[in-house]
Amino acid sequence: MQQPGLTLVRTPPEAVSRSVRDVRREVRSAAKEVVAFVERTARTPDVTFSDFEGELTTQVFAFARAAITLFLILREDWLMKRQSARVEVGDRRFRMAPAIYRNLATLFGVVRYKRTYMREVADGPRHGFFPLDLDLGLTSDRFSWNVVSRAVLLATKLSFTEARSTLAKFVPNAPSTEAIEQAVLGLGRHTAEWFESQPAPDGDGDVLVIMFDGKGAPMATQTELERRRGKRRKRRRARSPRHRGREKRKRYPKKPRRKKGDKSKNAKMATMVVMYTLKRHRDRLEGPLNRRIYASFAPKRHAFEIARREADKRGFTANSTKLVQIVTDGDSDLERYASEFFPRAIHTTDVIHVIEKLWKAGECLFREGTEDLRGWVEAQKGRLYKGNVEDIFLELIARHDAIPKTGPGNKGKRKRLHAISQYLVNRGLQRMNYDELLERDLEISSGMIEGAIKNVIGRRFDHGGSRWIKERAEALLQLRCIEINGDWDRFMTRVHDRIRTQGTDEAAILRLQTNAAAPLPVPTSLDQAA
Repeated sequence: MQQPGLTLVRTPPEAVSRSVRDVRREVRSAAKEVVAFVERTARTPDVTFSDFEGELTTQVFAFARAAITLFLILREDWLMKRQSARVEVGDRRFRMAPAIYRNLATLFGVVRYKRTYMREVADGPRHGFFPLDLDLGLTSDRFSWNVVSRAVLLATKLSFTEARSTLAKFVPNAPSTEAIEQAVLGLGRHTAEWFESQPAPDGDGDVLVIMFDGKGAPMATQTELERRRGKRRKRRRARSPRHRGREKRKRYPKKPRRKKGDKSKNAKMATMVVMYTLKRHRDRLEGPLNRRIYASFAPKRHAFEIARREADKRGFTANSTKLVQIVTDGDSDLERYASEFFPRAIHTTDVIHVIEKLWKAGECLFREGTEDLRGWVEAQKGRLYKGNVEDIFLELIARHDAIPKTGPGNKGKRKRLHAISQYLVNRGLQRMNYDELLERDLEISSGMIEGAIKNVIGRRFDHGGSRWIKERAEALLQLRCIEINGDWDRFMTRVHDRIRTQGTDEAAILRLQTNAAAPLPVPTSLDQAA
C-alpha cells in the first residue's frame, strides 16, 4: 500500500486503510452523535441557543465529512468495476496503477480518500489521470469547486486577505491568499469565452442605450515590480511589530516630495460599457431592461467592439432601423469610436459634465460661493435644457473678449473660458439637444455608468496603497462584472463542465489554478494590423 505524502492534515494510520464498512459505521455513528447531542443539550440548563448552534455546526460538519468520504469510496468502487485495466485515448495508452491517496478541502473540512491512477504507457513524457476525479470534476487544486467558487466570489468584492479571512469564518480550511489569486487567474482565462457565448436576453425593449466611461486603477511601477520579483534581501528580525515599519523605511528611502500636478498612483485606464434597453409604453419609455456591464483594461476600441457585438445579438444591427443611443462624457476617443461603430446612433454628451464646465466658467466671472455665480449657472442650465447651447457658446465668447488681456488672474480666466467654449464646439452642439431628448424621453446623463464605475472599479481596485498589474487585474475585473451581472453561478457551472470535458477528452489531470495571467484582449483591427 502506498504511504501518503505531505498532506493538509495529519491522518492517523488507521484512517488510511478504512473499508466501506468502516466508513458506513462512522457515518451512522456521526448521525447518532448529532441526535444524542440535540437530546442531551435540550435538557441541559443554562445552554443558550447560540451555544447550541455553534456546537451543532461542529457535529454536523463531522457527519458531513464522513458522508463525503463514504460517497467518494462508493463512487470509486462503482467506477472501478466498469474500468478496464488498460485503456486507449486517441493514440495514447494507459494502464491501471495502484490507488493514490489525497486530501480534499471541502466546505465541511478536509476529507481523505484514495483513487485509482491510470498511468500512461510511453517512452517519452508520460501524463496519467485519475478516473474518479474526471468523473466528479475534481481538480488537483486541493479544494472542492464550491470552496473555490466562494473564495473567488469574495475576492471580487474584498481584498485577497479579507476574502480569505472572511471565508475562514464559514469553512474550516480556507484557501490561502496565493491560492485565491491563482484561482482568479485560472477563472479569468474563461471570461472572454463566457461573454462571447452569452445569448441575447429575453424580453428586450425597443431602444438600446449604451454608455461608455473610464476610470484609472493604480498600477505597479517598474521599480515596484523589480522589488517584488527580485531576490529577497536578508534582514534581521524586527524586535517588535512597532519597529518593523522603522526597519522597512530604512531599507526603502522615502521618495522625494511630488510637485504640484504630479500623479502618484501610475493609473491605467479601464473602459466600462453599460448596456440596457427601454421599452416603449404609450408616450414614455420604461426601463431599464436587461442591464449588462462589461469592463476591461484593454484599449478603448475593444470596449466598442464588445458593444457592437452585443448590440448585434440583441437585434440592433448596423442596418437595423431600431433606435440606439450612445452616451459618453465628452471624451474625444469615445466620440470617435462611437461614430465609427454606431454611425446611425444618437450620440449624447452627458449633461452633468457640461454643467460642471459651466460652473468652472462661472468661477472665472464671479466670486466662488456667491449668489451671482449660482444665478448665472442656473440661467445657463435653463438655456441648456431648452436646447439653446449656441447662446451659451456666444455668451462665453463675449465674456472671454470682455476680460482684459492684462491684470491679475486675467490670463488664466481667458484661457479657461476659451477651453470651455471650445469644449462645447468640439463636442458638437447637436450632441447637446437636451430639449429634444427630454421630449422623446431619452437619456441625457450617464448617471448609471458613473455609479457602475464607482461600484465595479472604484470599490475594488482604487484603494490606497494598492498596486496592480494590468493582466492580473483584468481577470478580477472581468469576474467582478460577471458577478454584478448576476451570472456567477451559471459562469462557474459552465467553467466546471468545460474543464471536466476537456480533462476527459485529453485524459489529463484537471487544474484550475495558475500563476500566469491571460494577455489583455487585443482589438480586432489592431490584431489584423499586426
